[in-house]
Amino acid sequence: MLAALAGAAVLPFTRAARANTAPSSLPDPRGAGVASARKITDMIGTNGWATSPSDLEMWRTMGLTWGRGSVGPGQPDSRAEPLRVDETGTQFDSNLPSVVIRNNRNGIGSLLLLGYTPRWNASVPGDSNSAPVDVQVWERYVDAVVRKYSAPPYNLRYFQIWNEAAGKLSGGMPQATFWHGPDFDKDDKRSKPYERAMQDYVEKIHIPAAKIIRRYHAFVVYGGWPDQGGLANFSKWLQYRSPVLNERMLDWVDYLDTHYLNVDDFDTLYEQYVRNGPARGIWQTEIGDEYMKDPHYLPKYFFRFATWALDRNWNDPDKYLSMVYHWDGYEPFRLTHRGPPERTYNVSGKSLIVLRQTVDGSLASFSGPLQFGPGATGIALRSGNDVVMQVNAESGWRTVTASGLKAPGSRATRVEWIDALSGVAASPDDVTSRWEGEMLTIRFRVPDRVNGTNDTKDTKDTNGTNDGKGNGNAAPKHLAYLVVRA
Repeated sequence: MLAALAGAAVLPFTRAARANTAPSSLPDPRGAGVASARKITDMIGTNGWATSPSDLEMWRTMGLTWGRGSVGPGQPDSRAEPLRVDETGTQFDSNLPSVVIRNNRNGIGSLLLLGYTPRWNASVPGDSNSAPVDVQVWERYVDAVVRKYSAPPYNLRYFQIWNEAAGKLSGGMPQATFWHGPDFDKDDKRSKPYERAMQDYVEKIHIPAAKIIRRYHAFVVYGGWPDQGGLANFSKWLQYRSPVLNERMLDWVDYLDTHYLNVDDFDTLYEQYVRNGPARGIWQTEIGDEYMKDPHYLPKYFFRFATWALDRNWNDPDKYLSMVYHWDGYEPFRLTHRGPPERTYNVSGKSLIVLRQTVDGSLASFSGPLQFGPGATGIALRSGNDVVMQVNAESGWRTVTASGLKAPGSRATRVEWIDALSGVAASPDDVTSRWEGEMLTIRFRVPDRVNGTNDTKDTKDTNGTNDGKGNGNAAPKHLAYLVVRA
């Protein structure tokens, strides 16, 4: 383990080099516009922090390269107390400077979440999820955080403003979970809509904080739009122009951020706000959670996310990012089980290990069409010199034909059939291949005992087979990788 950690000491150079560059001129150190230089680990992060050498080794094994956490406690009890921004965690019981330094040394990016309102300064009495009465208290807190952590030795460049601020949600809730106004009640049936939700957030929270963040040459990450809010409502918020400030929130956002959406939902945001600006990229700072009860959810999500990004100018390693909620805990669907006696991987964590090991090269789009036979679907990308197909299939013998490949001449084609959850490679007798010109046909046997569950659904998302939001009526299928080795 010590040898592995020592060997990883060279990793932070690339991330630190990006972090020390001004936002207006942030380059891609591996060549701007070269999508093939991207790695799938560039887009995989999690909520929380690794706090020990063994945690860091597990993060590295799973391919986690980003963490997200709070910063405070600020001034929780009164205006007269010292302003503190040196703790993190849900209870502010961990030292944040040491976390950031450790992350930097191990090539892990740190996203700091700025929030919330001290209860003594809350517009809804005692409610830390409401707007501040005195906005200058909020501004002093934001300035203290960004001033400290954007400077050496921390050199952070990404700061997130609040979390899931919204008004009336398209899903029916009259007020958002983390943004409360007058007439809020813990009982949704008794709450009334927060009529000034958008205006108060833009004028009292977002734009004041964003101006401070950019003053320190750092990037503004939007505060995680909730999936229940609806994308049309999100666009309305982004394009809202404050009558007081005469400015749009959109012009003070560098990275759009949503929670728990499917990959294909990003198309609208990309076309409207990223393809030609003003936003630099799309993040999801929370995915997974109970959706990970479906063991196929995470590998499908990230494989689909990579193929999507490769077709959308992935010219910056930080342009597209998603963070798992949460990387540890006691529920069996988290990435790891906290223990005691010691932390262990759950199925979802193992699936990320298999993904990282299987798709371990520089990425590029696979332009050739795939034609699957009955009972199977999938998508593909290039990883280094390999072509990797993620396949979802029913038991029995299945086929796929890939066009646009170059036959290897006199050498035999090596094709591996790898279980997406366990990483176990099938017997060579269970996969055969043949060439016809530039078409490669692969025949593979899906085991009788598949690794999916009845919660694995057939929908159009991810690789054409699953978005983790079905109703439990579909027959379980098997998720695996077909890897065509160069």
